[in-house]
Amino acid sequence: MKTLSLITASYNSARTIGDTLRSVNAQTYPAIEYLVVDGGSKDYTMTIVASEGQRVTSAVSEPDKGIYDAYNKGLSRATGEVIGFINSDDYYCAPDVLENVMKAFDDPTVEAVHADLVYVDPENTGKIERHWKSRPATVENLRRGFIPAHPTLFLTRAAYDKVGEYDTRYRLAADYDFMLRAFYVHKLKSVYVPQIWVRMRSGGATGGTAASIMKQNDEIRASQAAHGLNYPKALFFAHKVLDRSVQRARAPFVKAPDIAGTAGK
Repeated sequence: MKTLSLITASYNSARTIGDTLRSVNAQTYPAIEYLVVDGGSKDYTMTIVASEGQRVTSAVSEPDKGIYDAYNKGLSRATGEVIGFINSDDYYCAPDVLENVMKAFDDPTVEAVHADLVYVDPENTGKIERHWKSRPATVENLRRGFIPAHPTLFLTRAAYDKVGEYDTRYRLAADYDFMLRAFYVHKLKSVYVPQIWVRMRSGGATGGTAASIMKQNDEIRASQAAHGLNYPKALFFAHKVLDRSVQRARAPFVKAPDIAGTAGK
């Protein structure tokens, strides 16, 4: 049986990380290496990890240079054949998510797997705000600014070795840059699974502000230019606005499991 390495980056996440940990505890896939990489939290994050992290195999808390630096630390320590990330304000929807992930890798030619997620209200996670319905990682979709939902993305260890680390020069869009390298530069064979795997609290690294979102989009455009993937600026932003509007329009019709606060209890 293949081992799945799962990495959670955290910093002052005492309010939310319990849901993350419990959702991992509840997973039915048995061979999980679970790494928590904390940035030196000043709150009770690590106390909660110690008490709730039944499947945590390694936890470290030390200063870092941000979330993507923490990702790279986790990658350097992961030993599984497949690797994925679940952040400390996200959690899995159902206990069989990781089972479904690993089923996709039964095909030895598959190098990456991704699925859907829903954005939820940070305080009331039962309220769905947006439905990120994914799609295949084609060149045209990447050009328009699309990437798979990062918390649903899993790659083989060999694929990570091929693509390399997250580029920490991109403070808000290193995940986009990584996936552009994965799917545009290295043309990894990816499978899209049309299931909702993750509930993500709104806000995230950008904080949800207009200024930070614009900064993130500027970084995405810079990454595109660096890799020779060009698309007219007006069309790029039009697609981004349209995509977000469609995500919101889908929200009232989404049926997604929710095991927050109940997993592992």
